[in-house]
Amino acid sequence: MATKRTTKPPESPAPAEPSVCSPCDGSGLVAATVRVGRKRRPVGQQDGLCLNCLGSGTNPDA
Repeated sequence: MATKRTTKPPESPAPAEPSVCSPCDGSGLVAATVRVGRKRRPVGQQDGLCLNCLGSGTNPDA
């Protein structure tokens, strides 16, 4: 005769929260300098895609 199990099997741990990307602070965007003219003078900044996380905002290394 088979014995009955009295204990529950262990539950799997909850998935860990992904860490925030440090260059963009989780927004997915970074400031990119806009340069114009022959001397390549900086005139302002615009938003650019974060190349570390590719816009997801999470750290790809963790």
